[in-house]
Amino acid sequence: MQFTQLQSILVVLGFFTVGDLIASRTRALVSMRFVSSAMILAAFWLGMPADLFKTTGLMSLAMTFIPVLMVHMGTMIDGRAMLAQYRTVLIALATMCAASAAVILIGSPLIGMNFALTATGPISGGNVAMLIMSEAAQAKGLNDILVFITMLLILQGFIGVPIASFCLRREARRLKAAFAAGGQVAETEAEKGERKKLIPELPKKLRTPFVLLCKSFLVAALAVAAAQATGNRVHPFVMALVFGVAAYELGFLEGRILDIAASSGLSMFIMLLPTYVNLSKATPQMVLSLFYPIAVSFAAAVIGLVASAYLISRFAKSSFDMTLAIGACCLIGFPGTYIVADEVSRSFGDTPAEKAFIESRIMPQMLVSGFTTVTIASVFLAGFLVNFM
Repeated sequence: MQFTQLQSILVVLGFFTVGDLIASRTRALVSMRFVSSAMILAAFWLGMPADLFKTTGLMSLAMTFIPVLMVHMGTMIDGRAMLAQYRTVLIALATMCAASAAVILIGSPLIGMNFALTATGPISGGNVAMLIMSEAAQAKGLNDILVFITMLLILQGFIGVPIASFCLRREARRLKAAFAAGGQVAETEAEKGERKKLIPELPKKLRTPFVLLCKSFLVAALAVAAAQATGNRVHPFVMALVFGVAAYELGFLEGRILDIAASSGLSMFIMLLPTYVNLSKATPQMVLSLFYPIAVSFAAAVIGLVASAYLISRFAKSSFDMTLAIGACCLIGFPGTYIVADEVSRSFGDTPAEKAFIESRIMPQMLVSGFTTVTIASVFLAGFLVNFM
């Protein structure tokens, strides 16, 4: 069976739609990303063309949209709130290191040091950390390790997303009760509304979709150029987030700019495609042959996350649920961190104001944690641990 470009897009949209409906029905207990990943994986096993995502013709465009969507994410975050997220950074780093340490300490006697060490790459982060480990494994001719870490990267969301979704749902219930109590919430929103920006807001008649998109792409392009000027020592996606926050704080960009431009839904769909493409590589035989080391690695990582989250929450003035959700971000990465937080906010916010309140309390922490672990810290950690292979 071979799909046309339009049919391929429709099939992928179908998977996402079912996942979104189930996530909505279960109030984010079962995440859209988890459901769609399971369905796509099963479909590949049943004979769906392995080049489905390539046939959509959107893969190259997807990588272009990520910095733009990062700018959009920046316009959703109050700059002062970002500066206040230093505790989130520390929590994310501590829980990520605890998960990696647990994989090495618990996993190495059970699955061997090479498996345990290389598992820390995908478990502590995403593609870049995995590639660092892959290069070392390939240089040593460890083909089983190459398949192993690919499988970990493909499957990590099946572990991290349910944990984060469950914890955020519990946190959302607490926030919902706090919102109902009123008080400080109303004052905070009022103060936020009175803030003045350096650059005056555009007249409403000039805020057309093309003008808003042009500004978004301009900021994204500047961010990518700035990252390249540093030799990409600062990742372009991280730089785009920072530029988005700065442009929003200055007043150059409107809040939730892609929403205003009626473009966020399509942008999110296009940007999600690369996160699913590797599922075509996960054959049933690969999963079965590597089930034991994969299960040990994930079990050890979860033990490290839960134990560290419990200890950290006792000292960091953060609930255990939020602390564990922050820690689980290393198993999710962007855009999963955004999707889970958005699903929970939409599911528990009965009114726009209630949704905005819940989102403002969980979204910045999930985004900051995801970038701290996946984009930055995991790369340094993988670069260090690879020397011990």
